[in-house]
Amino acid sequence: MTSLMIQGTSSGAGKTILTAALCRIFSDRGFSVAPFKSQNMSNFSYRGRGFEISRAQAVQAVAARCQISPNLNPILLKPLGNYYSTVFLNGKKFKKMHASEYYDTFVRTDGMKLALESFYRLEKQYDMIILEGAGSPAEINLTKYDIANMKIAKRVKSNVLLISDIDRGGSFASIVGTLALLDSKAQDLVKGFVINKFRGDLNILKPGLKKLEKITKKPVLGVIPMTEITLPEEDSLGMGMRKFAWDESGFKMVDREVAKIARLVEQNLNIGEILELAK
Repeated sequence: MTSLMIQGTSSGAGKTILTAALCRIFSDRGFSVAPFKSQNMSNFSYRGRGFEISRAQAVQAVAARCQISPNLNPILLKPLGNYYSTVFLNGKKFKKMHASEYYDTFVRTDGMKLALESFYRLEKQYDMIILEGAGSPAEINLTKYDIANMKIAKRVKSNVLLISDIDRGGSFASIVGTLALLDSKAQDLVKGFVINKFRGDLNILKPGLKKLEKITKKPVLGVIPMTEITLPEEDSLGMGMRKFAWDESGFKMVDREVAKIARLVEQNLNIGEILELAK
């Protein structure tokens, strides 16, 4: 079994879409693939037969052509406001929890154990697992509670690709700053960068990429151009909630969109080198 983790310099950097694209690309190459996100906070969910997980991991499962199961997203937090969330564990509603209770008494003990158990179950079933991080791995006030980024990458010994949204601005600083705030073991796991949502002339960008590689001693593995994506959003930080139903037409739409995105990613990323990082 091989694995690779996609982390981002921020929420909305493109982790979810890149994970879906890589799931489809490697599935097309003959691997049995599954996505995995240990902890997701979103009110957009997928309801299967007797379980509920994040909609994003269901979309990625369609991309990977794998079974949609609770193992793909063992912890789902559905925000209620005022620092409360409804917590789902292994697809089942657990209870309403305040953020302080969740972080102080659950996440580092039961939460990590639950996440690892799901990952190891997937490990036995699939050739490759593409993990998705959450937010940024460099939220240093939350590092000891963060089981969705470097803690899980370290435990399962997964290399990391770091993706950044250049359309927002500050992408180079975000990459360098993220690395600087990670400990040395986490820095070693980051094997390269992906620049997302680029507009304009790539030749104008190239000097910046070379300088970034010189500063970090790590490669830029590709630049993904800005494109319109009609997949359902992962959370409220996206472009707004779209009407979406998990019926036959919904599945067909997702399959069609991930195929389009996978082609775009494959054309603009060094997939051979990324595959080597997953080994």
